[in-house]
Amino acid sequence: MSSTVSRLVVTAIGLPIVLVIVHAGGGYLFALVLASALVALHELYVMIRSLRPLVLAGYAGGVATLVGAELGGIEWMMGGLLLTLLLAFLLYGIATTRQPATIAIGSTLLGVAWVGCGLGCLLLVRKLEVHAELAAFTVLLAVFAADTAAYAVGRLIGRHKLSPTLSPGKTWEGFVAGVLAAVAVSFFALYDNQDTFLVIWQALVLGAVIALAEALGDLFESTLKRDMRVKDSGKLLGGHGGILDRIDSLLFAGAAALFTFAAFGFYPS
Repeated sequence: MSSTVSRLVVTAIGLPIVLVIVHAGGGYLFALVLASALVALHELYVMIRSLRPLVLAGYAGGVATLVGAELGGIEWMMGGLLLTLLLAFLLYGIATTRQPATIAIGSTLLGVAWVGCGLGCLLLVRKLEVHAELAAFTVLLAVFAADTAAYAVGRLIGRHKLSPTLSPGKTWEGFVAGVLAAVAVSFFALYDNQDTFLVIWQALVLGAVIALAEALGDLFESTLKRDMRVKDSGKLLGGHGGILDRIDSLLFAGAAALFTFAAFGFYPS
């Protein structure tokens, strides 16, 4: 099975399941996010194992971060992140690793800040005071549209490299297509609620922010993989690679969307 066909199969099966779980919300969504976070953290820590991250602290901190987001909002989520720092320092004190503390503790904290807080922000988007389900759907579909458009247009007509050093496969043509797709999704998804939620210009800004964050999230993981000399974070999803390869764009986009909603006056309940 080719990489492209594998990507299509995984998307056709996975996207509807994710949307159903987002619609259900509550414990179902939390369970999905928690499972995804633990698998993604595992993939990341395997990928950067040469840095000797303190994985037990990372897993515990990741769980604490997500539980904090689910039960107490962004303040408790940040508490989970800070707990990771404390646990990593304590474990470093009894570990036998020869890596400097800066590298071992820093690489551990990276995982929780990136994966834990990124997914935690998505949980908080689903908890907005108004139109929470619509907001979560908009973010997910805008990221999916931007990623799909960028991939398709980049392969078809992409000529100008977006970042030859970090990710040679990304093109400016694909990036522009991704921005337009995300803006279109945000506009059409939120148009009927412009009187009670985001007005038109805010919906357009949200789409552009999501598209930019989605692209940066993809480039961020590409940078780490290039550093570690690996192609994919895993093989769980076939042509999509691992879970981390699939959610890398969401981790930045979810956080960017949450703070964009907050800037427009809509906060998690």
